[in-house]
Amino acid sequence: MLLKVLIALVFLAMLASLAAGAGFLLRDGASSRRLLVSLKVRVAMAATLLALLLYGFYTGGLAG
Repeated sequence: MLLKVLIALVFLAMLASLAAGAGFLLRDGASSRRLLVSLKVRVAMAATLLALLLYGFYTGGLAG
């Protein structure tokens, strides 16, 4: 159960980072440093989400 909650939280954090990046793009333009940081955070969250999913399937926590 904890694993599913962690996966949901990481996914929501990715969506928040995506929304923040879109806001930075609209406000600051494409050359914004904040946009780059938002992208880095989103990539890190995606890697974390992938690791959590792989762990969940490997241990059987997400099998059913």
